[in-house]
Amino acid sequence: MPTETHSAAAARMGVSMPPADTGRPRRSVRRGPGNPLPALVLGLFAVFFVLPVLWLVLAATKTDDQLVHGNPLSFGSWHALKANWDALTSYQDDAIFQWLRNSAVYSFLALVITLAVAIPAGYALAMTEFRGRRTLLISTLVVMLMPNATLVVPLFLEIDAVHLVGSMWSVILPYAFYPFGVYLAYIYFSTALPRELLEAARLDGCGEFGVFRRVALPLAAPIVALVGFFSFVANWTNYFLPYVLLPQSDQFPVQVGLGTLLDDVPQFNPTVGDLAVQRPELALATLLAITPVLIVFLFSQRFLVAGMLAGAAKG
Repeated sequence: MPTETHSAAAARMGVSMPPADTGRPRRSVRRGPGNPLPALVLGLFAVFFVLPVLWLVLAATKTDDQLVHGNPLSFGSWHALKANWDALTSYQDDAIFQWLRNSAVYSFLALVITLAVAIPAGYALAMTEFRGRRTLLISTLVVMLMPNATLVVPLFLEIDAVHLVGSMWSVILPYAFYPFGVYLAYIYFSTALPRELLEAARLDGCGEFGVFRRVALPLAAPIVALVGFFSFVANWTNYFLPYVLLPQSDQFPVQVGLGTLLDDVPQFNPTVGDLAVQRPELALATLLAITPVLIVFLFSQRFLVAGMLAGAAKG
């Protein structure tokens, strides 16, 4: 009687068996080389952005001769860094610290006004209906897209009409007008804020201001941080407006102060006298000017990411 094979018995009992190994080598799936484009783009970004910052950091540790004739990406010495620091801080009786203080005062006061105005304005545009709402929203977009330089002359005429030219408010009040922040708040409130929570608060007896303060504003913390960061950076890096509106050197923010230092570099202005500033000192002043923005970014990075993703999806 013929012996029943295992496969035949398994087929008769309804049990599936794995295919028999034929002894042939299996072909391995080979992946082709990865797309080199992302690595190329990242490399270009590193060359374009990282190398200049690295050069700037190292330039502050060199003498002027080392900066010109030495390896551009080599470290100078701690002694040269201290000498550059002493020369920079002695320029016009510690003018660099006065400029930094001015920038901090202008930027933070304008930031407080911006948040107090832009966030409620964005909420009102997103959640309420009133006559002229569409016109106001279009005007906000138009002003947001206009270059800042085109607004300097009208702003100067307005500030001069109320006799504020030369005061710190001539810079703070235009800084506080931030239509981009209004538009960001409008996008967030109109897309990412749950309307059911607002309706529930109204049913519980909250007025519109109470709904905004107790429900909408706590949920809008990421967009508040995002508007605050963008406003602070725009205020800190603004050059043209304070250059036009502030006549005194002790009123300058640090960006205008850097322009003053640049005018006193002999290689750029051969007519400089005893107040000559060397190029490593200018590099050190530039590092001091960008450090506050970097610190604010590092401490608010988590909120900035949440704010950028806010409104990306409905709900």
